[in-house]
Amino acid sequence: MGAADVVPGVSGGTIAFISGIYEELIDSISKVNLNTLKLWKKEGFSSMWKELNGNFLISLAIGIGLSIITLAKLIRHLLDTQPIMIWSFFFGLVLASIIYVARQITRWNLGAMILLFAGALTAYFITTLTPQTTDASYPYVFLSGALAICAMILPGISGSFILLLLGMYKPVLDAINDKNIGLLATLMLGAVVGLLSFSRLLKWLFDHYANLTLAVLTGFIIGSLNKIWPWKEVLEAEMINGKLKILKEKSVLPASYDGEPQLLWALLLAASGFLFILLLERLALKKNN
Repeated sequence: MGAADVVPGVSGGTIAFISGIYEELIDSISKVNLNTLKLWKKEGFSSMWKELNGNFLISLAIGIGLSIITLAKLIRHLLDTQPIMIWSFFFGLVLASIIYVARQITRWNLGAMILLFAGALTAYFITTLTPQTTDASYPYVFLSGALAICAMILPGISGSFILLLLGMYKPVLDAINDKNIGLLATLMLGAVVGLLSFSRLLKWLFDHYANLTLAVLTGFIIGSLNKIWPWKEVLEAEMINGKLKILKEKSVLPASYDGEPQLLWALLLAASGFLFILLLERLALKKNN
């Protein structure tokens, strides 16, 4: 999940869904509330920890944190030097995710189909928005963290891409590499507030409208494919701090790509991403059995 969340266009929520921990994740996060804290006072820390599914949450948090810290610099380098290669791998990964999530829908009807198309159109529209550039003031960083974390736990909607749209992606990566504790702490505080609020809504939706919720999430993943299509044509760019920053681009066919399309390697890496998801699915099935 941490590795996926570093890439603008790939959602850690997708990885959570495929690995079979998504609903447990949402349920555990939604239990972080005042009632659970009261349980600590009444029955002790161990009862509260068990109610929170604390071992699960702390393991997940450590894994995501370590992955982001160790992979941020590598993924930023690959995005700069080998964009077609890394986007091809994640395109295959997300393509397989669509099949996996759609299979969780137990009953298809008109409402599910409408919500699937609505989710796809919404996600596609988000991928076409032009990223903003802004000063990283602390209130804005807090808000960015709250919005991005909501996207991070939604399959198909990338928290990193939300940060990119808000103009906060580069400042956050720089803060990780420069160990800017103040900015990162503010971002994390916003993320905690957003996560605790949004997880309750998701839990309610899964409890009452599971199939329709899954249809929307499937649509989100379909719509997000535009963002991670490997071959792009730059429509708008700007020099920011001495570096060329792409602000707007559109997907093109490999034959229309202005450069070496690296088609064979792209297909091999897309297939690798697809097979990686199938492997995760098999591991999740073994875990559940």
